[in-house]
Parts: sequence; structure tokens; C-alpha cells
Amino acid sequence: MPVDVRPEVVVRRPRSDVAAFMFDPANDLRWTGGITSSRPAQPGPLVHGATVERTAKFLGRTFDYGYVVTRHEPDRLVELKVDRPFPMLVRYELSDMADDTLVAIQATGEPGRFFGWAAPLMERQVRKNISADLQRLKACLEA
Repeated sequence: MPVDVRPEVVVRRPRSDVAAFMFDPANDLRWTGGITSSRPAQPGPLVHGATVERTAKFLGRTFDYGYVVTRHEPDRLVELKVDRPFPMLVRYELSDMADDTLVAIQATGEPGRFFGWAAPLMERQVRKNISADLQRLKACLEA
């Protein structure tokens, strides 16, 4: 059973401001929960082909994982291919809403054998984690 979630939040900042903060791995620890380190292969904002290694805690386990940017549209979209805790495609999507920005994060993937039996629990946990990340992002940018 696949996981497919897409939480959203409205951030009261222009899209370019949101993208500059959200698409820069140097800010990951400020808004992305569960990670204890974020190590981009190159400094600066995410672009097509960029890679980042992270250390994270998820469902009581600590592990390292990486992602690669598979798609990038400046100030609008970053798509990440993630390998752990299970293979996922994660999309950061930004769209204009008057003077504000609608921010969505979509995560899709197949939990596989280890997590497969718990797919409904995994989907709820992924949705909860992403929703919390979006609230932290909003708080950082609206402070």
C-alpha cells in the first residue's frame, strides 16, 4: 500500500522569500523536524542534481539518508528523491496567493517489506511530520 500525502500551509510572505529560505539546506535544521544534521554536497540553494545527506530520527530509529534533486523550477518547485526510511519522492511546491504563498509538501512512496505492513500508520506519521514541518516553516518566515 503506497503512502501519498500533501499537507499545505499559507505563509504570509512572497513566494521568492519562502523559496530562498525553504530551498536552502542551510535552513533545514530550523524547520525540518526529526533531523539532527543536514550536509549538502555544495553550499547554496537546491538545484537540479544537488545532493544532501541527513541524519534523522523516525519512529524511534536514528539513521542516515540522502536525497537528490530530480526537478527544480526556481522559486516554485523542488522535487527530491529520498532513499530512507523508505523510497519516496518529495515535492516542495510554492504558489502565489495574493501577497502570500501557498506551500505544499507532497510525499509519495512505497514502504516496502519492512514498513509495508504498517503503511496506514506510516501515512499518518508522514502527514503529521510534514504538517509540523510546515508550521515550523511558517513560524520561521512570519516571525
